Amino acid sequence: MAGLGLAMAGAAAGTETNRVASAMEAFRSGRNQEALRIVELGIKEQPKETRLYNVRAQIHQLTGQFEAAERDLTEAIGIDGNSGWLYQERAQLRFRLGRVEASVADFDRANELAPRMAPQNWQRGIALYYAGRFADGRRQFELHKTVNPDDVENAAWHFLCTAREQGIEKARAQLMPIRGDSRVPMAQIHELFAGKAKPKAVLDAADIGAGSAAVRVQRFYAHFYLALHAEANNDAEGVEDNLRMALILADMDNYMGVTAKVHADRLAAKRAAKTEAKP
Repeated sequence: MAGLGLAMAGAAAGTETNRVASAMEAFRSGRNQEALRIVELGIKEQPKETRLYNVRAQIHQLTGQFEAAERDLTEAIGIDGNSGWLYQERAQLRFRLGRVEASVADFDRANELAPRMAPQNWQRGIALYYAGRFADGRRQFELHKTVNPDDVENAAWHFLCTAREQGIEKARAQLMPIRGDSRVPMAQIHELFAGKAKPKAVLDAADIGAGSAAVRVQRFYAHFYLALHAEANNDAEGVEDNLRMALILADMDNYMGVTAKVHADRLAAKRAAKTEAKP
């Protein structure tokens, strides 16, 4: 009986693997509904197989059905509540949906379940910033520096958390030194946060290679980090102008593009709340 049980388990695993492969092949070929039907048949036959829910969540995300993707990941977590990877996936999706507090709870759980991966979790640090947990965000970026020491964005978000927690002068004094980030215009962004460059230097650097596809990305990063720096300096006009340009340039398949949208949505919600509160 034990041997039969192992054989049956092996057959089930093979069936699940085949369904995943078939679904992904259909999706890559543009047959989205067929891909979903394949996965849904697999779920009907193997309702406790988390990989099938995750594949369906990926298909839903790639077709812009983010609410459906969140439901799939929630189903998978209900089956396997000890998977740090599933919590990480749902955390990032909930952040995209603007559910920052729920996102942070998932990121926290992911770090608890997979502590070896915690240093890589810069996404958690960003979510902590928006949740107002600035000390925890600062510590997450300090942890990330141990595995990614030359990332200007990590230094910038550490600065932003520290500025909100301790003030901008202390944030500038604690700005992480960076030597090897060759992305344009990251060197100028680092100089801006250090108080050694003006916004124009960042924008001028972002225009290098005008006419190339890379310039749109460079300009996005320039305007988004200018907006974040302006916010740290209580420059509301600088935030609004640069954030508006960043959103025009943003790639919503990129996590930082998503972050810019979350930032803008939360500012809009705050403005709306203030308007409603007026007598």
